[in-house]
Amino acid sequence: MMASRTYDDALRRLAQLQSNRAITSLFAQPAPTSTSGTKPDLNALAIPEMLSWLARAGYTPSSLASTPLRFIHIAGTKGKGSVTALVSSILSQYPSAAGPVVGAYTSPHVLSVRERILLNNSPISRELFTKYFFEVWDRLSDAAEAAGDPVPAGAEGYDGPETKPFFFRFLTILALHIFVKEGLRSAVIECGIGGEYDATNVLPKETITASVITQLGLDHVAMLGDTVEEIAWHKSGVFKNEVKGFTRRESREGVRGVLRARAEEKGAVLVEVEGEEGWEGVDGARLQGPFQRENMGLAVAVAREHLQRMGVVFQGGFGKDDYKLSEMPEEFKTGLREAALRGRCEKLTDADGVDWFVDGAHTEDSLAGVGRWFAGQTSGDDVRVLLFNQQERDPEVLLKALLTAVECDRALGFTHAIFSRNEEQAAGDGAPSRDLTVQEKAKEIFMGFGGSATSVHDAVQPALEEIKSLAADARRSGKACKVLVTGSFHLVGAVLKVIDNVEY
Repeated sequence: MMASRTYDDALRRLAQLQSNRAITSLFAQPAPTSTSGTKPDLNALAIPEMLSWLARAGYTPSSLASTPLRFIHIAGTKGKGSVTALVSSILSQYPSAAGPVVGAYTSPHVLSVRERILLNNSPISRELFTKYFFEVWDRLSDAAEAAGDPVPAGAEGYDGPETKPFFFRFLTILALHIFVKEGLRSAVIECGIGGEYDATNVLPKETITASVITQLGLDHVAMLGDTVEEIAWHKSGVFKNEVKGFTRRESREGVRGVLRARAEEKGAVLVEVEGEEGWEGVDGARLQGPFQRENMGLAVAVAREHLQRMGVVFQGGFGKDDYKLSEMPEEFKTGLREAALRGRCEKLTDADGVDWFVDGAHTEDSLAGVGRWFAGQTSGDDVRVLLFNQQERDPEVLLKALLTAVECDRALGFTHAIFSRNEEQAAGDGAPSRDLTVQEKAKEIFMGFGGSATSVHDAVQPALEEIKSLAADARRSGKACKVLVTGSFHLVGAVLKVIDNVEY
């Protein structure tokens, strides 16, 4: 076993694990055919493999079912993180029923991997993360040695990363271990990708109080399929027998049909939550954006179900199945108001008075929503700056969705646009120049929308220096400077490290 056991040591170990990107890239490659002419299903072994890793860490579905811990399981294309935060925040208002500490497992993180494992809506401490990390690491090392697993030549032995699952599976096991060891009674678990074959879908139905599917759209098409109907099939894999499955009322007939058929197949009770006309959300909510009202309505229904199954009896209209959102208890309103999520519809104001609007949106639908959110926060006199990047997906489709949403009123378009890579610092003297093809393409798209004040940078730091100069010019002119940072969680994380100096 390694001698040093610090938080930084845990992060170094974690970085050695096979990345999620390495796994998802396998689905983008042409699959080899077998001698029978069939292509292997790369998803087929996902759950059996995860169950095997879980057992090596000392857990089985039945052992999880024997604990007091009960889960809300959330899948979806967009809104997963927001609904997770909203539900967790509501549950934390009911410590007698939900437990004094409510857990949440979410992804991706923006500043620190500890953001993925939350206790009472805050990232787990460095101390607890380190303690439990090495408990799980050692269990997996010991299990590999006991099984006599072969270790590749040149590896570190059984204590190395070769005897561990890939990144997301390891963190999923770690989250479950933490929630059990901390004696939690309630936790909200967010799927990574899909649902049917996701690492989180090893939870037995006895532990699930509610399954949830948030808004559906196209994403991870190599793994989940290139139609929303196919993606709906995967996401609805979280439905469990005799457990209510909550989703927003789906307007697309084909998608609605898939969800209903899958609920029937799984023996789940499908609850289609409709938006309530006239309900404007809660005042002072930290999760901003008009689309958050729909997430809030879904979160209320889910939290209500969990709490009822934990013994809470609601009074008045909220105790009835046809309740109105206006009838929710004050605890629910407080939970909705206080819910927060880093890098999702997040607004900050820096020491110079610049308003930063930060969201890691990276799909067409989500960027359109972010564009509408930002447009609603600005006026025609503002200096409006876009800082954008999307290094791995087609920037043209995504950027057009954003610009179209923002420029529904031409006067509220961006006055400046900056396209940057995600690296924090510029390439040093003598270092190879970085490829800016993506950024130059984005610049052309922006100019096609009538924009002219635009620039390209190879890192975040010089981009922020330019924004600082634009903000100074705005102040001298008596104007406000408002900046939208979006397109990538990597970009958002790099920016937040600079403008919001917090420990990570």
